[in-house]
Amino acid sequence: MKIISAEFVTSAVKPAQYPAPEFPEIAFAGRSNVGKSSLINTLVNRKRLVKTSTTPGRTQLINFFIINAGLMLVDLPGYGYAKVPAAVKKQWGPMIETYLSGRPSLKAVVLLMDLRRTPGIEELAFMDWLQQYGVASVPVLTKADKLSKTEQIKQRKRIAEALERTVESLILFSAKTGMGRETIWRQLEDLIGNKNGS
Repeated sequence: MKIISAEFVTSAVKPAQYPAPEFPEIAFAGRSNVGKSSLINTLVNRKRLVKTSTTPGRTQLINFFIINAGLMLVDLPGYGYAKVPAAVKKQWGPMIETYLSGRPSLKAVVLLMDLRRTPGIEELAFMDWLQQYGVASVPVLTKADKLSKTEQIKQRKRIAEALERTVESLILFSAKTGMGRETIWRQLEDLIGNKNGS
């Protein structure tokens, strides 16, 4: 996709704060520090559209970005080991679930996983959640540049088995090299073009 414009719209905690659902939406989810901000920035060819941080758990709100005045990208708070107050962590589950279950313009969720780790209970539960709500998922394995070609193949196969997905359905991505960027856009464009996004 050719990126003409990319702008931050708003941050939200509850549906009343979401922008009107007038454009197709793609959400991005993953464990804290998995590289969500870097992935979104790479997709839209911007260095700092989404603030990146080395501190896990910086994104504690749902952030909306408008691309080419016709597509909304949504950055969801990371889950996992973020050093945030328990009360904040407790709000995340319901906040994300509310968004996933009730957003009519949501076409798909890009689920990011670190290629170097085997998916944990959070990832498996998240996949189940998406299936339950009939939301398409696009699994992306980040930080691919950290492993050799042989290790990439081995880990991708291991993750595919854990998720019960085909190896081909898992996209290898590196923010450093741009690997996987075009493949992700191709999948997203197919889903946006498809009315129910399934």
